[in-house]
Amino acid sequence: MFTILAEGANPFTKLLNDFGVTWPLFIAQVINFLIVLFVLKKFAFGPIQAMLEQRKNRISEGEEKLKRIETQLSESEERTAAAIEEANSTAQRLITEAKESAATLSEQKTQEAIASAQGILTKAEQAAKAERDQMVAELKQDFGRLVAATTANVTGKVLNDDDNKRINEEAVASIDA
Repeated sequence: MFTILAEGANPFTKLLNDFGVTWPLFIAQVINFLIVLFVLKKFAFGPIQAMLEQRKNRISEGEEKLKRIETQLSESEERTAAAIEEANSTAQRLITEAKESAATLSEQKTQEAIASAQGILTKAEQAAKAERDQMVAELKQDFGRLVAATTANVTGKVLNDDDNKRINEEAVASIDA
């Protein structure tokens, strides 16, 4: 298999000869290599590269969606915070209004109760005064009759209506004074 070349031969040829390269076999191996390379490129590397490209596209789309979702989430959080702040301010305003309304209503009811109590006191005073006046009038009449009766007993004379009236008036006048 190994052939010995003459001393003056080409070093490249000598090298090929030392490694046992024969041209027909070498060309067949190069053709086989090219066929295997073509088949792999067509049926293995091509689909793998296409699949990798699809994955790359899906990953980039996923990253874009993630960015959009993050943006929407931050916007949603801002809207939620604003809505909560608005609800809190509205609630605080309603509480303040309710307190003011309760204070006003309480003051109004207190004034009504005071007015009602004063009305009751006034009516009670008027009723007591009317009753006292009636009792005073009855006492005056009774006192006048007693004076007239006592006078009739002391004098021993029967008094007529004019005498009774005059004595009653004198007795009432002395009581009033």
